Amino acid sequence: MEKQNLLKIWWLAIRPRTLPAAASGVVMGSALAWRDGSFIFLPALAALFVALLLQIGSNVANDVFDFERGADTAERQGPLRVTQAGLLTPAQVKRGMWIIFSLAALCGLYLAALRGWTVVWIGFAAIVSAIAYTGGPFPLGYYGLGDVFVFIFFGFAAVAGTYYVQVGSVSAAAWWMSVPIGLIITAILVVNNLRDLENDRKAGKHTLAVRLGEKSTKTEYVLCMGIAYLLLPVLVIFKLVPLASLFAWLSLPIAINTLRTVFTQTGRPLNAALAGTGQTALLYSVLFWVGVLIS
Repeated sequence: MEKQNLLKIWWLAIRPRTLPAAASGVVMGSALAWRDGSFIFLPALAALFVALLLQIGSNVANDVFDFERGADTAERQGPLRVTQAGLLTPAQVKRGMWIIFSLAALCGLYLAALRGWTVVWIGFAAIVSAIAYTGGPFPLGYYGLGDVFVFIFFGFAAVAGTYYVQVGSVSAAAWWMSVPIGLIITAILVVNNLRDLENDRKAGKHTLAVRLGEKSTKTEYVLCMGIAYLLLPVLVIFKLVPLASLFAWLSLPIAINTLRTVFTQTGRPLNAALAGTGQTALLYSVLFWVGVLIS
């Protein structure tokens, strides 16, 4: 296989459109550290690399483990999976997965040297959870637990963790702002599982969407997005974040457009809602930081 073609295949495998969502928690945590006068570039950059590598590793792991469990078939509505398409062998994908997680661990060692064993345990748990989402003896995503773990690791671990590696402690604002980011990124998984609901049901993959059904899954999406936006003015009222942080609400048009797609489309067109929700997460964080700078 030509080197150029191999690079294109791995580019498909890492699913770059998912990466804005992975960056959003780091952006939010760094914005809060900036507000408190404790932003440090190198730890923030290392946290960003860790977040991106964990997301890529999770994508690659899902690619191979869903294939091995029979969840990926020709009826799949989502983006191309390289293992199912026969572009890479399961062994190749697994080797790539371990390389990616090893790189994440190396970046994490720098952060651990700064802040100690707390970072080590968070990083270890994140890698195990990323693999265990579809792999191992108890795949979390197959038992309806994916939403909970996405909220924990893309919310609290990403936002509060990024703040912690720069400041050395976690403020009340960092804990609370972990919630909207965690909810928006959980909404990405909700759309993913809504799109794949019928295929997952046939494959015996009991995601929360399969357990709840289509109507309740759409309600879950609305709740995730709605709470993410409505929590912000509450935190402003209690003076945990500045008034100008409401700039994050400027991301609402994308969120509303994506919500419309979720309620009017099914199957493959929901891929646009996946991308839109990921863009919302990153824009929400970036605009929050703009508000912090203005304040």
